[in-house]
Amino acid sequence: MCFDANPNCSSMARKTAKHGHLNRDGEMLKRLSLLLLCLAAGFAPAQAADYPAHAIKMVVPFAPGGGTDVLGRIIAQRLSEQWGQPVVIENQPGASGGIGTRAVAKAEPDGYTLLMASTGALMAASAALAPEGAFDVTKFFAPITMVAAPPYLVAISPKVAANSVAELIALAKEKPKALSFGSSGIGAASHLSGALFQKEAKIELLHVPYKGTGPAVTDLLGGRIDMMFSPSTTVQSLLDGGQLKALAVTGAKRSKFFPQIPTVAESGLPGYESVGWFGLLVPAHTPKEIVDKLNKAVVAIMAEKDVIEHMAKLGAEPEPQRPEEFGRYINADVAKWSALVEEQGITIPGAGK
Repeated sequence: MCFDANPNCSSMARKTAKHGHLNRDGEMLKRLSLLLLCLAAGFAPAQAADYPAHAIKMVVPFAPGGGTDVLGRIIAQRLSEQWGQPVVIENQPGASGGIGTRAVAKAEPDGYTLLMASTGALMAASAALAPEGAFDVTKFFAPITMVAAPPYLVAISPKVAANSVAELIALAKEKPKALSFGSSGIGAASHLSGALFQKEAKIELLHVPYKGTGPAVTDLLGGRIDMMFSPSTTVQSLLDGGQLKALAVTGAKRSKFFPQIPTVAESGLPGYESVGWFGLLVPAHTPKEIVDKLNKAVVAIMAEKDVIEHMAKLGAEPEPQRPEEFGRYINADVAKWSALVEEQGITIPGAGK
C-alpha cells in the first residue's frame, strides 16, 4: 500500500534492496528508518478507515451480572448492530478487576480489544501498573469515553433492623464487625464506598469481597451478608420487589431516578459522597483515528432514546466525555481513592506484580 501510494517510498525501497550491502551502517539505518516511516504513513490511515474489519473483544474485568457487565453489554450490542461486526463480551474476573484490566493494557493497540472499565478496576490495576508513583492512565490506556457515573445505593437485607442510615450506624456501634458488607472485590468502588462510610461514621463493618457485584448480590439476597454499596443497575428490580431495602444513595444530591431515597449525607453522615464511574478504554498507542472513531460511535449510541430509557431503568444516565476529558477524570479519581487506601492501610490485590 505504501509503495503504490508514495513513489518516494517505492524508490527508496528499491534502492535499499539494491544496495543492501552498503558499507556505511549509518546510511543503511537512515534509509531503513525512512522506509519504516513511509510504511507507517501508508498503512495507519488505511487501518483506521477499514476499522473494524473483524470481530472485536470487549473485556469486562468482573463476573457477569454486575454494573460493569450490564452496561458493557448494552454498548457491545449497539456497536455490533452499528458496524456489522461482532463485539464479544469476555468476562475476566479476579484481583478486584485488576486481572482483566492489566490484560487489556498489554493487548495489541489495534482497536480490537476494548475494556469496559470502572472505578475499582482502575484502582486495582493502578496498584500494579504504577506501584511507586502517581498513576497516569494515558501511560497504559487510551481513554474512549465515560459511559455513566451513577451513585451507589446503600442496600440492606430486610433482616437488618434498620430503616435509615442513622439507625444502621447505631447498630454498627453497638456491635463492631457484627454487620457485614459485600463488594465486588478489594479496592473496588463498592469496597471503597464502604471504607469511606466506616471512616466517616467511626464504625467497624466486616468486609466480604467477591469476584463481582453479581455474586455479592446473590449472597445479600440469601442473607449471607447484611448490606452492600451497590450500583443501582444490579439491585433496582430487587428493591422494587421488596427483596432488598435501600437506605440511601451515595451521591452529593438525590438521584433523579430515586427521588424518594435520601443521600447518606442528609440521613446521618454529613459530607459523605461516593460515585462509581463506568467507561471504555483501549490499550495505549491505539491510533488516534480509531480512538476518535470509537468515541464518536459510543457517544452516538448513548444519545439514542431507547438506550437512554434502558439505562434509566437501571438507575443510570449517559455521561459521555471526550477522550482527553475522560483521562483527566480517571487520574483525579484514582488519586482521590489512593489517598484513602493509603490512609486506611488497604492492600490492593496484585500490587507490585
